[in-house]
Amino acid sequence: MRRAAIEAITVTDGGAAVAIMQPAPTLTRITFAPRRLRPGFRKLQSEPMLDVDSGPIISEDRSAR
Repeated sequence: MRRAAIEAITVTDGGAAVAIMQPAPTLTRITFAPRRLRPGFRKLQSEPMLDVDSGPIISEDRSAR
């Protein structure tokens, strides 16, 4: 497997070639699709929730389990 990172390797089964393993191309940069928000979430995200303390909400959620 390590050799396949450097050069192509032919995989055989009973003397017949069944696959060719080739080195993967080097990636210059990982790209992600642009983030698309659903309308309801976008609305929630745009309104600040500064007066809400998340501590009791998390505690209630944990105690309910």
